[in-house]
Amino acid sequence: MMLADQVKKITQSKPFYAAAGAGDYAVENLRKLRNRLQKQLRARQGEVRETAKDLPGKARETVAKSLPEQAREYADTTTAKVNEFYEDLATRGRKIISSMGHEAAKELEDVSQTARPATATERSKTAGKKPTPSGKTTTRA
Repeated sequence: MMLADQVKKITQSKPFYAAAGAGDYAVENLRKLRNRLQKQLRARQGEVRETAKDLPGKARETVAKSLPEQAREYADTTTAKVNEFYEDLATRGRKIISSMGHEAAKELEDVSQTARPATATERSKTAGKKPTPSGKTTTRA
């Protein structure tokens, strides 16, 4: 399979779109989160200190009561949410990639088409030469 075909296959795959969507999603949500957290922390500094003192006791209490049942419920819920989120990221990535006009994919395709293997004639011309650190070839003595 030619490199161009492999690149095209990758850039049109669902995981590729999901990765692009994940990047966009992360940037968008990190900006929102930063602003929201700054406001909340300023408003609740004293309350946070008091709650932090009580956390170790509350954690021991919760773990002792119903950890196995809750863990199973959390795992099932998390699995469903992760699958749904993955689908959303792939959809989001498709939109981003198509809005870019497939510029990045086109560039990769162009590069892969120009990077072709050497022909037999080209290989025979360089058979007696070895590359130097500068990338130029020299004749063997």
